[in-house]
Amino acid sequence: MKRIKTNLFDITTVKREPFGGALLVAGPFLEESYFNHGVVSLVSYSHEDGAMGMVLNNLTGYRMPDILPGQVDRTPETESIPVFLGGPVSDDRLFYIHNLGPDIISDCDEYFPGLYAGGSFRDVLNYVNSGYPVDGRIRFFIGYSGWSAGQLEEELLNEVWAVADMHGDTSEVLRGADDPYWHSVVRTMGESYRNWLYHPQNVQCN
Repeated sequence: MKRIKTNLFDITTVKREPFGGALLVAGPFLEESYFNHGVVSLVSYSHEDGAMGMVLNNLTGYRMPDILPGQVDRTPETESIPVFLGGPVSDDRLFYIHNLGPDIISDCDEYFPGLYAGGSFRDVLNYVNSGYPVDGRIRFFIGYSGWSAGQLEEELLNEVWAVADMHGDTSEVLRGADDPYWHSVVRTMGESYRNWLYHPQNVQCN
C-alpha cells in the first residue's frame, strides 16, 4: 500500500512549565474519559507537592438542585446551573472556582489574578439561592484532578498536555462546555497547535 504523506499527525508542541492559573489542554489523542478533549484550570502547582486542578468543560448532566437537594432551592434559576466533572479524585465532593472574590465568597483562595477557589459554602448557597448570575461567575465540580510530584512533568514531556494561558477576562474561563470549549482554547494557542483542531473527540467517528 502506498503511504500517503500528510502533516496531519505531525504536531510540534511548545514546551512550557506549568504554573498555578495555567490551562492544561489535553492533547487530541488523549482518550481517557475524564480528560478527552479536556481543559484543566490548574489551581495549584509545585515541583515538590504536585498539582491540582479542575476539568472545566466536562459536563455531568446534573444540575445543582440534583446534587444538593434541600440545600439548593429548586427554582428556574438553579435548575439551569450545570455541574461539571472536575476529575477522578474525591468524586463524592463538590468543588467550585469563581471570580466573585472574598467580598461575596469569604475565605476563598486567589490562585490567579481575579480567579478564586473554594470559600465559604454558606456564602455560596446564599449566592445561588438568591438567584444571582452564575454563568461566567462561578462553576461547580464533582471531584478534582490531581498529580503527584513529578507526574505532571512526565505527562508534559510525553505531550499528553499542553500548557496554555487564559485569554480574555476570567468570566470567559467560566463559560462554555464540552468539545467546543476545547476547540476555542486550542484556537488561542497559535500555529503550532492548528492541526489539533482536525482531530475528532471520538476517533472512531473519523
